[in-house]
Amino acid sequence: MRGLLIALAMAVALPSAAIADQHGGEENRFGLAGLLSGSNKADLPSLTLAAGEPIADGPLMLKSGTYYEIEIEADGSAELALAGAEFFRAIWIDEIVIEGLEIRPLGLDSVEFDEAGTMEIGFVAIKPGRYELKIPGSTGENQRVDIIIQ
Repeated sequence: MRGLLIALAMAVALPSAAIADQHGGEENRFGLAGLLSGSNKADLPSLTLAAGEPIADGPLMLKSGTYYEIEIEADGSAELALAGAEFFRAIWIDEIVIEGLEIRPLGLDSVEFDEAGTMEIGFVAIKPGRYELKIPGSTGENQRVDIIIQ
């Protein structure tokens, strides 16, 4: 009986060790957490919402399958929103953090600031294409940011 238990334990342990060795090597750049691992994470330059000021310095270039964090800062000079339904449908949102409160939404169409504050959005870029986030109702070039997912 004891020999049978040892044989069963070895039969379970050997394939597990082989799988762990196979997935723990150099070829696995993601690590144990997959897409959400630290080696697959990048911070984006922050976006600024201020009356009459540009939202960003230029377009954002993203890579599909990479986890990004972006801060959106509002100075409170006006009640401003950022809309971009197509962009928000091309990403998977992990969380939105506002003053230490974490929100894990199923989807998003836009965000709005009624007063000064900071919001951080963590997401994985999924669908390649050209997108934009813009202040609704605005037409100026500096009132939007172009986003390219490769």
